Amino acid sequence: MEMAEEGYARRMRHRLMAPVLRVALPLSLPLSLLALVIYVLCYQHPAQQHLLQPSEWDVAELQLNHTGEQGLRQDPRLHWQGGPALGRSFLHGPQLDNGQLSVQRDGIYRLHIQVTLTNCSSSVKNTVPRRAVLAVGICSPAVRSISLLRLNFHLSCTVSSQRLTYLAHGDTLCTNLTLPLLPSQNSDETFFGVQWVHP
Repeated sequence: MEMAEEGYARRMRHRLMAPVLRVALPLSLPLSLLALVIYVLCYQHPAQQHLLQPSEWDVAELQLNHTGEQGLRQDPRLHWQGGPALGRSFLHGPQLDNGQLSVQRDGIYRLHIQVTLTNCSSSVKNTVPRRAVLAVGICSPAVRSISLLRLNFHLSCTVSSQRLTYLAHGDTLCTNLTLPLLPSQNSDETFFGVQWVHP
C-alpha cells in the first residue's frame, strides 16, 4: 500500500511541476542571454574599462627637492621631485616643470599636501611665526591663476589638507611657504600629490 501511495505522490508532483517547467525552461535561455548582454554592456564596455583601470589614472606623489637649499630660502615656492629612485615618490601622467607640478590631462583631481617646519616646537612659544602660511594654487598659465588652498600654521609646526578641484591640461601648481621658514626634508613630514578621479 505504501508503494502505491508513493507512486501516486510522485505522479501528482509531476503533474503540478509540468506546467511550471514548460514555462520556465523556454524562458531560461532568453533570460540567460539577457543577463549576458547586461553584463557585457555594464561591466565590459570600453569606456567603463578605462575608468576602472587605476594604472591609467594620472597620479603623482612628490617629495621636497632640497638640493641647492642652503641657509635662508630666497624663493617662497617649494620645489618638488618625484620618481622611483626616491622610494615612495612617483609620477604617472603629470610632469615636473622646474620643481612645480604640471597637469597633462583635464579633469577633477584630489590634491593633498602636508608640510612640517624644521626647528619648530609646538610647545615652545614664538618658534612658529604668527603669519606662517602655506598656499597652493595654479600659477601658470596666468589667465587661470587662482588660489586652491591657504593653510595657516597658527601655533602648529605642521599643516595638511586635501581637496577636490578641476584642473586643465597645462595647469602648473605652485606651493608657496612664508619666507624665511624652512620645510622639513623628511618625506614622512613633507609631501605633495594629486590623483585624477574624474573627467
